[in-house]
Amino acid sequence: MKNVLTILSVAFLLTACEKGKTTASNTTDKTDSTAANAEWKPVDSATAMKNWTEYATPGEMQKMLAKSDGNWVGETTMWMENGAKPMVSKSEATNKMMYGGRYQMTNHKGDFMGMPFEGMSIVGYDNSKKKFVSTWIDNMGTGIMHSEGDWNPSTKSVEFKGKMTDPSRPGKDCDFREVFTFVDDNTQKLEMYGPDSKTGKEYKTMEIKYTRKK
Repeated sequence: MKNVLTILSVAFLLTACEKGKTTASNTTDKTDSTAANAEWKPVDSATAMKNWTEYATPGEMQKMLAKSDGNWVGETTMWMENGAKPMVSKSEATNKMMYGGRYQMTNHKGDFMGMPFEGMSIVGYDNSKKKFVSTWIDNMGTGIMHSEGDWNPSTKSVEFKGKMTDPSRPGKDCDFREVFTFVDDNTQKLEMYGPDSKTGKEYKTMEIKYTRKK
């Protein structure tokens, strides 16, 4: 059954890509069409099957994520602006691998400025891009944060970079950066950086120290 699904997935991919190629060649915008065709490189079915299988198969990075499954307690420190007095609060997080060990879903619960806070993240390692990928949603907004990051084996950390909605400037995004460090099997640290609302310069907005719940 798994092989059948793989074959069907590859067939779908090849068909979709071929349609995309045809559409691009028929567009009235000759500049875009030329660029698209110049970037297009044909892939034979055997290579496509091999690449797809490697893309879909969990590996060492996914196994590393799986070690974090379970319940964690977090101590959160936040700074509303650069140099502001830090606000400290407690939170809890539950990690669980999903879809055959391919992604890790985390549910967060805590409080923010005296209000109940809930959030959910999905983190995975894209075997094709060779990068970690992440999404985040919570009850303090209506957008979805996306980021990608590289693994640094010397520091045992992932540095995520992405864009998020800037609520203070309707319709605008801002850059953010996160550094997630696997300190040891029972300790993790998340550091988040974003632009200061007054200067636009990057500063540390949040730090969460996680300890595995016993």
